Amino acid sequence: MSTAPIQQQRSPGELRDLAEQAGRDFENAEALDVLRWAADTFGHRFCVTSSMEDAVVAHLASRAFPGVKVVFLDTGYHFPETMGTRDAVEAVMDVEVITLTPRQTVAQQDAQYGPKLHDRDPDLCCALRKVQPLEQGLRSYDAWATGLRRDESPTRAHTPVVGWDEKRGKVKVSPIARWTQHDVDRYVARNGVLTNPLLTDGYASVGCAPCTRRVLAGEDARAGRWADRGKTECGLHG
Repeated sequence: MSTAPIQQQRSPGELRDLAEQAGRDFENAEALDVLRWAADTFGHRFCVTSSMEDAVVAHLASRAFPGVKVVFLDTGYHFPETMGTRDAVEAVMDVEVITLTPRQTVAQQDAQYGPKLHDRDPDLCCALRKVQPLEQGLRSYDAWATGLRRDESPTRAHTPVVGWDEKRGKVKVSPIARWTQHDVDRYVARNGVLTNPLLTDGYASVGCAPCTRRVLAGEDARAGRWADRGKTECGLHG
């Protein structure tokens, strides 16, 4: 078990070098070992982000770093099931959930940009309600972990296990990048990990309610996100 000591802030150059070396060292490592390295290396300057689609990475991280901070973006558009999953994770796991919110409420955004910005300009909506709050929320961290997997979609096929987030100047850790959906399902079953109830109701990937639909037979896991909008990512990951 990691003691996760408090670490001194490193320069961007030092962090980049760490990311590049770790990317080589941990490409084939077990997810828990990757997270133990992150906890030992960055201490309290490391956090996990979670969309509360499931709590697999949060659960793994809590084993490597009890009390680890789990950052959640409350966009104001989440399904009730997603908010319930967040509350359950906070209640039953050895983590500290930190909820980030956009600068504007949905009503304030509607007043400035007009209603249903997500339909007219989903990129701007994601920038305002996801990207900007996350960039603000990550300022006190040197490294962050995600639940990205290579099998989720073509845009994520080359996700490194440990990489350099050039845009934010941080180390980006994706400990389950090499996992398949079967690996996730097996971990959930063996460890009783919380998952969003929508995953058993035809949703393979869960985002904001106005921009998420159930997937159809043969579609990839993220096909239900921004369907018919020509958009595949929210901007958090590139």
